Amino acid sequence: MSTLSSHPPIVESPAVPAHWEGLWLHEVDTQAFGELLAQGLQSWPGGRDARIELRGNLGAGKTTLVRHLLRAAGVTGRIKSPTYAVVEPHQVVNPAGTNDAVWPIWHFDFYRFNDPQEWEDAGFRDIFAGPGLKLMEWPDKVAGQLPPPDWVIALDAIDENQRQVRISTGTERGRMWLQAWMQGAAHAK
Repeated sequence: MSTLSSHPPIVESPAVPAHWEGLWLHEVDTQAFGELLAQGLQSWPGGRDARIELRGNLGAGKTTLVRHLLRAAGVTGRIKSPTYAVVEPHQVVNPAGTNDAVWPIWHFDFYRFNDPQEWEDAGFRDIFAGPGLKLMEWPDKVAGQLPPPDWVIALDAIDENQRQVRISTGTERGRMWLQAWMQGAAHAK
């Protein structure tokens, strides 16, 4: 063994964190998060094609977060919950800072699914194979059907206003985005 290989490295790259945790005290915090996330998704490599799972009990704020994110991304008009329709498609024309004509965004709510096979039967595989942001509420209802999420955003309602938030990653690009997110948050302080 050479002398170089017998010593541990002096400087190592810090490990990219696998999660981030925060606390939203009011809906204004949810809105600010949605705005920052919309900006990030439009600037991060591959962000416009992100897959984000939203987890939490009924009333945790998943749809509220999506509404703030969509509005900040440039969606105009009424933003409906997909609870009964299962999916609500949106398009942002000429997304900020791009030459793209349209940014497709899909908001799914699988709450009413009783069998994961319903995802396949609904033809959602084609949507997930195409471009665009996929936001998914109640992903556990279609377990085994979805591709790995880039981010999982878990919301836990502490009371009427406060939410405990945890972001975890499921892909390498999701980890890169989380690192960028945390660096941005550090600079914002």
